[in-house]
Amino acid sequence: MGLGTHPYVAGLCDVGQGSYAWLQPDGGWGWSNAGLIVDGDEALLIDTLYDVPLTQAMLDGFEAALPGVSITTLVNTHSNGDHCNGNELLHGAEILTSVIAAEEMTRENPAMMVGLLEAAPTMGIVGEFFQHCFGRFDFGGVNRPEPTSTFSGATTRIVGDTVVDLVEVGPAHTGGDVLIHVADRATVFTGDILFVEGHPILWAGTIPDLLGALDRIEAWQPDTIVPGHGPITDLAGVREIRAYYEHCHAEARRCFDAEMDLATAAADVSLDRWADWGEPERIVTLLDTCYREFEGRSEATPMAELFALMAERWAESRT
Repeated sequence: MGLGTHPYVAGLCDVGQGSYAWLQPDGGWGWSNAGLIVDGDEALLIDTLYDVPLTQAMLDGFEAALPGVSITTLVNTHSNGDHCNGNELLHGAEILTSVIAAEEMTRENPAMMVGLLEAAPTMGIVGEFFQHCFGRFDFGGVNRPEPTSTFSGATTRIVGDTVVDLVEVGPAHTGGDVLIHVADRATVFTGDILFVEGHPILWAGTIPDLLGALDRIEAWQPDTIVPGHGPITDLAGVREIRAYYEHCHAEARRCFDAEMDLATAAADVSLDRWADWGEPERIVTLLDTCYREFEGRSEATPMAELFALMAERWAESRT
C-alpha cells in the first residue's frame, strides 16, 4: 500500500482549509513539490521549482485557480536548486529562508549545471547519469536573486489571519533546512526533510540529526504533510521514513564494522522492503553520511566522487 493520502497527479492539489500543493511526479531527481498557504487575498509560497519555465507554469496554475490572490512571501525550505531556482519570478515578494540556507545558495550555481550538462557527453557513464537526472531542466534561464530576509532558529509570518511558523531543523538534508507548520490547519510542509516513496538524500547532517527533525514533525501531530518529493502523506509517511533511516543506519554500521569501502557497502547493503522506492542509487549518499558520522569526520566527501559512485549503481541497476 502506498503512503500517499491524496492523488499523486501533476499540478495543483487542494489539501484543504486554504492550503495547496504543487506536485511533480514522479518526485525523482529535480522533480520537487511546492506549497501555497492562502488566507483571503494573501498567500505565502513555499519553494519554487528547478527552472524558470516550470516555476512560471506553477504560478500560472495558482493564478488560474485562485484569481486575485497575491503572493507576498516566498519561503525557501533549503538551498537546493529544485526548491529555489525560480525565485526571480516572485517580483516584490519577501524571499525568506534560514541564514545557513542563504549562505549555501551562494555556493549552488545554476551556471555550473549548464557547464556540466554541456560536458556530459564526454564524461562516460557519469555524464549519462547526470543527463538522466538533470537533462530535462533549463538551467540557462536561471537568474536567482538573493533572499531578502533570513532567520535563525524560528520565526513567524502572518498570512491574512493565519499564523505560519517557520522552524530551522538543519543540519539534516542540507545545512539550513526549514519546516513550515500551520497549526490551525494541522498541516506541515517539510521540504526535503521528507521524501515519500523515494530514496532520500542527506548532504549535510547525520541520520540522528534527521530523526530529530522527524521528532519535531511528529510532535506537531499534523493531519496533512506535504513532502519535498513524492505524494502528500500523513504521520504514517513519517513513521515509514523513520523505519527506513533506522534500518539503513544499522546496515551502514554493519558494513563499516566489516571495513567495507563505500562502493562495496552500497552493493552489499540490504534495502529490505524499500527496494522498490525510486532512485536506489542514492543509498551511496546515505552510507557516506553514516561513515562520516562513525569516523567523526566533518568534511564532506567531494560531490563528484559521490555522483561517480551513484552513476555506477544506476548503471548496474539497468543491466
